[in-house]
Amino acid sequence: MTPPQRRRRHPEPSPEQPPTPPQQERQDPPEGPKKNPERLYVITGPDGAERSELDLVTLIVAHVDPPPSATPEQAALLRLCTAPLSVAELSAYLSLPFSVVTVLLTELLTAELVTARAPVIRQALADRSLLEAVMHGLQRL
Repeated sequence: MTPPQRRRRHPEPSPEQPPTPPQQERQDPPEGPKKNPERLYVITGPDGAERSELDLVTLIVAHVDPPPSATPEQAALLRLCTAPLSVAELSAYLSLPFSVVTVLLTELLTAELVTARAPVIRQALADRSLLEAVMHGLQRL
């Protein structure tokens, strides 16, 4: 038994056949605004200050409305964070890389406009006494 042969996507024309005109390649719609490195540098600023220790699942909560001096990206972060959101969610909503969002959040954290808190980690197994109390409560209904 012979293994299957791979086919080329664009086969080369054989010498006997005239070359065929190239087909128009299908262009997929863009997945969102593409950010070039210069734009990201302008957003984050040239200072290169140390970033806060933020994880993808760190929850961010805003305390105040965006001040007039906030950049558009910082104002968008503050508006999104009225309810706790993770850094990964903020990065996805703003279509910005995680590293850029952490720089923006570090500036907001130092200005005390937002707070960062670790997510609530649940135990792998529920407490047996709690499950029994729930079961007895449901049986009484």
